[in-house]
Amino acid sequence: MTSRLNPYISFRGNARQAMEFYQSVFGGNLRINTFGEYGGDPAIADQVMHAQLESSSGYNLMASDTPSNMTINPGDNITISVSGDDAVELRGYWEKLSSSGKVSMPLEKQMWGDEFGSCTDQFGIQWMVNITQPQG
Repeated sequence: MTSRLNPYISFRGNARQAMEFYQSVFGGNLRINTFGEYGGDPAIADQVMHAQLESSSGYNLMASDTPSNMTINPGDNITISVSGDDAVELRGYWEKLSSSGKVSMPLEKQMWGDEFGSCTDQFGIQWMVNITQPQG
């Protein structure tokens, strides 16, 4: 797998409905993980922690529900995600994007097994980097 650049949309409680709609538009395979699957807050257990739609045309769209304790504003609810299994390449991107910006979550191993980090670069653009771990 190579690295991919993906739009990532944040929703407030309706990510599942939105992603099912996008699947009806673009087709493809939709995978959804909820907060409850990872032992999250029972009040949001059914909400989407991460959804990914991969179409046969090569489109890749990601989304999640934003918990109520986090802000979300129309217009700034889109982030760019860079993901893949080339750890050296992705760490290099992370270092450059985060060095002059603000890190909101350090790039480190997460509960789903991958390395993940999020930051806002020096121009105010939000980025997420996810390094997929080998399946063994």
